[in-house]
Amino acid sequence: MPTRPKHAHPVERTVLGNGLKVLVVPDRTVPLVGVAVVYNVGFRSEPEGRTGFAHLFEHMMFQGSAHVGKMEHGRLVESAGGRMNGHTLPDLTAYYEALPASALELALFLEADRMASLSVSEENLRNQVDVVKEEIRVNVLNRPYGGFPWILLPALAFTSYPNAHNGYGDFTHLEEATVGESEDFYATFYSPANAVLAVVGDCAADEVFALAERYFGSIRRRRVPKRGPWPEPRPSTDLHRVVRDPLAPQPAFAVGYRTTDPVGDLDRYLIYDVLASLLAGGDSSRLRARLIYRDNNVTDVSCQLGTFGDDAFFVRDPTLLQVIVFHPGTATTSTLLQAIDEEIGRLAEDGPDRQELARVVNTSSADLWRSLDSLMDRAHIFASVETVHGRAELVEELASRLAAVKVADVAEAASDLLSQHRAVLELQPAGN
Repeated sequence: MPTRPKHAHPVERTVLGNGLKVLVVPDRTVPLVGVAVVYNVGFRSEPEGRTGFAHLFEHMMFQGSAHVGKMEHGRLVESAGGRMNGHTLPDLTAYYEALPASALELALFLEADRMASLSVSEENLRNQVDVVKEEIRVNVLNRPYGGFPWILLPALAFTSYPNAHNGYGDFTHLEEATVGESEDFYATFYSPANAVLAVVGDCAADEVFALAERYFGSIRRRRVPKRGPWPEPRPSTDLHRVVRDPLAPQPAFAVGYRTTDPVGDLDRYLIYDVLASLLAGGDSSRLRARLIYRDNNVTDVSCQLGTFGDDAFFVRDPTLLQVIVFHPGTATTSTLLQAIDEEIGRLAEDGPDRQELARVVNTSSADLWRSLDSLMDRAHIFASVETVHGRAELVEELASRLAAVKVADVAEAASDLLSQHRAVLELQPAGN
């Protein structure tokens, strides 16, 4: 596979007087810019009794501010020819957009206005609580396999509230939220020193730094909250739970294994990323080749790091390597778990062959580079990695660090999985 420069997109940075980190990644190939603001707050930062607060605030941030009306942020971005999105993860909340380069100043004004003066009113809060509840109904309560396994598996695999609770939110907790609590959450976490602003694309660093100072510089500096870390010892016994899903057409199960620290021990963590791909990263992977195409007893099997699979490099410790299986019930969960153990055992004993390892590493590296093609995605990825790891440059070093993974490293990581007490979440259909 052709190699790319270590830093194809060099990062230029500054820190404003109020603590806001500003990253600029120039790219003159197209007349567009990607803008992202990532806040160091996610599911794990939610106070007890207020599950879903981080996700609720992802919605609240579009409800208007001192100089921007309710839902005007999105309309202004779209009318300028742009698009936008946002998401909430265990360790961060991200807002990002792509626009013509001529609209850069508009994007920075909009982000600064809601950072400085969000409209946290009773009307807006009640409205967005209802919106989030409806989202939960659509995505979890009224959908087959809703919330499986991202809500249910952490609740089994972990014991502490930050790591184990439902980040989507409990209806009672959401309904009981007050304006005062919302204002406190906003003041605590939505501050300049708790955020990273990234601008990528057709721009110059000096221009962006000047605009950032103009629009963000006057926002009052506030103390950065001390939250986490939330380490947990590995389970001392196997964990198992069965849940019933009235809408599921067939059984499923998810297995959770602990990994090393994604931030403090990144190079070892990357070995688990390679292991996940070897197990179920494509049709020629170990589990998919055996369970789907040889044994014909599962309809799908996947393997991922992190909560959602696309957040593997935006997550802090502790986190999971997950094996997720959907099957028609012709084989029992225990039979399928035994097959998974056998395939992991083969990797533990012999490791992958060098050609297999090279294929997986090359595919993962290509996926990493491809994720940076979109300016909007590039902005939020750089800002997210800066937030969690403290070095956005790490984004473009991951491919070479993956290439350093050796056969013996994979065998050692596979042995670690086999030695663990794992969490097994079983889902059974409960319909007529």
